[in-house]
Amino acid sequence: MIEIIFFTIVFSISYFIMEFMAWFSHKYIMHGFLWKLHKDHHKKDHSSRFERNDLFFIFYAVVSISNIYAWSEYSFWAGLPIGTGIFAYGLSYFIVHDIFIHQRFKIFKKTNNKYAKGLRRAHKIHHKNINKNGGKCFGMLWVPLKYFR
Repeated sequence: MIEIIFFTIVFSISYFIMEFMAWFSHKYIMHGFLWKLHKDHHKKDHSSRFERNDLFFIFYAVVSISNIYAWSEYSFWAGLPIGTGIFAYGLSYFIVHDIFIHQRFKIFKKTNNKYAKGLRRAHKIHHKNINKNGGKCFGMLWVPLKYFR
């Protein structure tokens, strides 16, 4: 029972830290020194379904898998909840960002949900700026209240 509690706590902390990591890496890395990988997400310059920006997903997948591997091979007890927390956030990000907001896969239709509309509105504001500097709203799941009005 205590293992389930610890797993749940570490998993939840990992998941919520990833929202901060997404904001931080988006603002300071993607719109910083790795803008070359991210800029095709703001202004598509190719015909591929994939973007150079997708490499960021691969980075976090490697971090997630590495933690699960450390749990499995080296008995790092926190590796499983950390790795699955990162994976769960990545899955949430993929569903919200790529499927719901950008409609890379046509699954979700229009919605009247206030939270969903706020997410889309904030992301639309972020994409109004197609340049490296001057962007707003770098987070994903945590959106400022002004976008819900």
